[in-house]
Amino acid sequence: MDDSRPIFIQIAEQIQNEILSGALAEGSQVPSTNEYAAFYRINPATAGKGINLLVDSGILFKKRGIGMFVAEGSRARIVSDRREQFHAEFVTPLVVEATSLGITPAELTDMIMKEGNA
Repeated sequence: MDDSRPIFIQIAEQIQNEILSGALAEGSQVPSTNEYAAFYRINPATAGKGINLLVDSGILFKKRGIGMFVAEGSRARIVSDRREQFHAEFVTPLVVEATSLGITPAELTDMIMKEGNA
């Protein structure tokens, strides 16, 4: 766990990462809040808060009396959300800085292509 960010957000991200990697398939049951709490040695309410973030966003759904499950389409939704976040956090500032330095879009593309081929 990273002390600089709330634990419940890190729990939600960990579950999303497991969905992205295929460790948690769509339709599969996720560990319970008590299992997360025991594993990370945190309060079950904190683990529940992370899981509820994913329920609220439609990534997970509850089966009453059974547990939490990965919703159909969750992987695609996570990829879409993270692509938007990547654009906002990295691409936009990169383009703004490149523009301020007089780097043309073609030059920036060349830089990225060279870095990708390294």
